[in-house]
Amino acid sequence: MDRPMRRIDARSLRGLAHPLRMRILEALELDGSATSTGLSARLGESTGTISWHLRLLAEHGYIEEEVERGTKRERWWRVPQGRTELNPADFRDDPETSGALKVYLQQLVQQYFERVQDYVAEDWPGEWQHAAELSDWRDLRLTPAGLIALNDELKAVIERHVEENKTLTEGGEQQAMPVVVQVQSFPRMPG
Repeated sequence: MDRPMRRIDARSLRGLAHPLRMRILEALELDGSATSTGLSARLGESTGTISWHLRLLAEHGYIEEEVERGTKRERWWRVPQGRTELNPADFRDDPETSGALKVYLQQLVQQYFERVQDYVAEDWPGEWQHAAELSDWRDLRLTPAGLIALNDELKAVIERHVEENKTLTEGGEQQAMPVVVQVQSFPRMPG
């Protein structure tokens, strides 16, 4: 977990909290560098609209231009190395950012839902269907400190596999596919 980390502040949260900007960022995170033309075709928006949102994302540091790859007419965009972290508790009581936080979190949940929906709708070979997991555990009772500890342990396991993936990718493993891991852990109000 030695990759650089950026913590989202109030200004950058307001810059990100827009459904199209979040879809653009997700597309760049999942599929790598792209131009506004490529993103326009993928997301069904005009290149002008996409370009405007790309510049806004860059202004807030979520993406950067790939200057070595682009030309004056064609600009390539990528997500910089490192992780971005958001602590919702930083914004819950701030009336100026609580609306942006809600937009961001609702869009994030929508993106998570759509990823699972896409997986279920696709026709995967049996070995991938067997390897995938859609589960939940409902019998946990934790304190806030216990939930933090659980999340930290899950992140550590995933990070270990991220590091192993680097050597797997370099070795050219043919069966390796991009995998999304979604961890959703939260308290629920008793019924």
